[in-house]
Amino acid sequence: MHKGFVHFHEAVFSHELRYQALVMRAEHVAASYHLSADEPCQAESRLWRTSVVLSLLAAYFLLNFLIRLQAPDSLELDEAEQVVTFQWLAFGYGSQPPFYNWLQYAVSSVFGMSIASMAGLKNLMLFGLYALNWFTAKRLMGSGRFAAIATFGTLTIPQIAFEAQRDLTHTVGAAFCAALFAYAFFSTLAKPSLKHYALTGLAIGLGMIAKYNFVVLPASALIAVLWLKEWRSRLFDVRMLATIGLALLVITPHAAWIIANFTQASHTTLEKLRGMQSPSMPDTPDLLDNGLISLSVAAIGFSGLTILVFWIAFGRTFVASLAAESRWTRLIERLLLAMAVCLATVILVTDAEHIKDRWLTPLLLILPLYLALKLSAMGTVTTAAMKRFLSIIAIIMITVPAVLALRIPVSGLLGRYEKLNIPHRAVVEQLLNKLGKPPGLIIASDTPLAGNLHIHLLDVPAFSPFYPQFKPQFEWTPERPIVAIWRKDDSLLGNVPDDIEEWVDTFAGHDVSLKVETIALPYIYGRPNDNYEFRYAVIYPTMPRARP
Repeated sequence: MHKGFVHFHEAVFSHELRYQALVMRAEHVAASYHLSADEPCQAESRLWRTSVVLSLLAAYFLLNFLIRLQAPDSLELDEAEQVVTFQWLAFGYGSQPPFYNWLQYAVSSVFGMSIASMAGLKNLMLFGLYALNWFTAKRLMGSGRFAAIATFGTLTIPQIAFEAQRDLTHTVGAAFCAALFAYAFFSTLAKPSLKHYALTGLAIGLGMIAKYNFVVLPASALIAVLWLKEWRSRLFDVRMLATIGLALLVITPHAAWIIANFTQASHTTLEKLRGMQSPSMPDTPDLLDNGLISLSVAAIGFSGLTILVFWIAFGRTFVASLAAESRWTRLIERLLLAMAVCLATVILVTDAEHIKDRWLTPLLLILPLYLALKLSAMGTVTTAAMKRFLSIIAIIMITVPAVLALRIPVSGLLGRYEKLNIPHRAVVEQLLNKLGKPPGLIIASDTPLAGNLHIHLLDVPAFSPFYPQFKPQFEWTPERPIVAIWRKDDSLLGNVPDDIEEWVDTFAGHDVSLKVETIALPYIYGRPNDNYEFRYAVIYPTMPRARP
C-alpha cells in the first residue's frame, strides 16, 4: 500500500502498545491482590478505587479517540448528519430528537466543526456513561469489585462497545441519559433528596429529547415502583414535583416543535418500525408474530454476548446467582417485565414489524448492573472467576480498538468498501481545481454526501433534501456558482435525479440548464482500478435553460 497506510499503522501500533501495557498492568495488579485460586474476593483491594477504574476507562476512550483521528477523514452516516445540522440551530431537525445535535453544536461552536470535535464529544459521553454506571453500582452494592463487574460488563454489549464507536450518535446520547437516569433513579430510592429528585427529572427530560423510545424506561420504572410497596411512597413525596417540573421544562420546546412538524418527526421512524415497507395494515396475528419475534431476536442479539461472558467467567456461581435476589434485583425484574409489556404495546399501536437491537440500548443498558447485583446477592466471587472475567474484558479492550483501526484498510484490500473508503476530500479538491474558487452553494443528493463535502468546505453551505427546513444564505455569482452533486448510482442513464432538479429550481430558478460531468476517483486504501464515481453540474447565474 501507499505511505499513508504505513504511517497510519505506525501511529496506531504505537498507541496500541502503550494501551496494551496499561491493560496488562491492570490484570497483574488484580492478580496480586488475590491469595489463592479458590478464595472468595470479598476484601476490597486498591485496584477497585474510583481513581484507578476511571483512569483505565479514560485511557481506553482516549485511545479510541486517537484511532478515529488516524482514520480517513471521510465521515460515517451519523457524523455526516452532525456536520449538516451544525449549519443551523433548531428545536427539531427531523426523525431524530435534537439532544445530540445541540451538544455537538455547542462543542463545535467552541472548538470548530471537525472530526476531532465529533470524536471528542462521543468519547467523552461514553466515558461519562461508564463513570455513571460505576457510581450507580457502588451506591447499590458498596463493593468495588462487584461495581467493577457491573461497569466493565458494559463492554460486553456490542452496541456500546463497538457500534457506538463506529458510527452512532443519537444512540450514544440516549445511552448516556439512560445511565444518568439509572444513577438518579436509584439514588432517589436509596437516599431521597431534592437533588436526586431533580436529577431524575433532568435525566428523563434529556432522555426524551435524545431518543423517542427512551420514554419506555421511565414509564417502566414508574410501574416497577408502584408494583413494590417498599418503594411506593417515593412517588407520593412532594419532591416529585421537582422531577415532573424539570422534565417538562426540558421536553417542552421540542414537544412544541413535534406538534407543529408531526409528519416530519414521525414518518421516517414509523417506516423503519414497519420494516421500510408501505404501511399496509396486517392482520393482528401476523402483526404479533412479526413484531414480537423481531423484538425477541433484537433482545437476544443485545443481551446474548453479555450473558455468555458472565456464564464463562463465573460459571456455576452465575447460574446459581440467578435464583438469588435482593431488593434491587426485585425492583429491576419488575422494571424489565414492565418494559416488555410497554414494548409489546408499542408494537401493537405502531404496527411495528422490524425492531433493531440498537434501539434497545437505553432500555437494556441496565443488564450488566442487574447481573452484578445477582452475583452480589450470592455474596461471593472467587479469585479464579474474577481473573477469567478480567481476562475477557482485557481482550475486548484490546480487540475493539484494533478492529476500529484496521477495518478501513482491510475493507479496501478486500474490495468491500466502507463509507470511510470513499474519497470525499479528493472530490472537493477536484471541484476547487475546476472552479478556481469555492462554490456559493452545494446541493447534494443525500445527507452523507452533503456532510462529507461540507466538512472540507465549512464556509460553503451544503444542502441535503432530507432537511428541507434548512434555508441557506449563500452568494450566487459567476465567481461563486452553485454545484449540484450526486452519486453515480443515484441517477438513471446519467440523468439528473429528480430531487436534485427540484432543489436546483428552488435555489436557482427554472431557467437554468444542467451540464452533467463525472468525477471518478480511487477509493482510500482501494485496490488498483477501483474507482468511486460522482456526477455533478455547475450552475452559473447566466446559464439559460435550453428550449426544446
